[in-house]
Amino acid sequence: MAITAKKALLNNQSILQNFALVEEIDEQAAEIISGGYEVFTIRNKTQYNITHVLDGKEFLMKPNEEWIYTAYQGGTIKFDVDGRDDYNQSKSYNLSDGKIYEFQDNKYTAGNPYDIELYSVG
Repeated sequence: MAITAKKALLNNQSILQNFALVEEIDEQAAEIISGGYEVFTIRNKTQYNITHVLDGKEFLMKPNEEWIYTAYQGGTIKFDVDGRDDYNQSKSYNLSDGKIYEFQDNKYTAGNPYDIELYSVG
């Protein structure tokens, strides 16, 4: 009887270990599926207040501000590339974990002093 009880105990222990392993794998899979989270920094190096939407939530960043974001839904940013209040031209990017970004005057657009862009700077 002691051998049968010992076998049952070992069997139960094995089942519990397998359950813990499956639970850990499920947690890892959930993190992969959800995308985990990403952390990045954005600075506003323009003279404009920049309204932007990050993963569906709207923010207003003032000139010379620097924010550190934690994004749980992919890190997609959408913003207006034109600094004028009465003109809207949206652009979106998927930001990368650990990067530093800056809103700057667009270096490559001649003739439009209101044109802004989001650059990766680090």
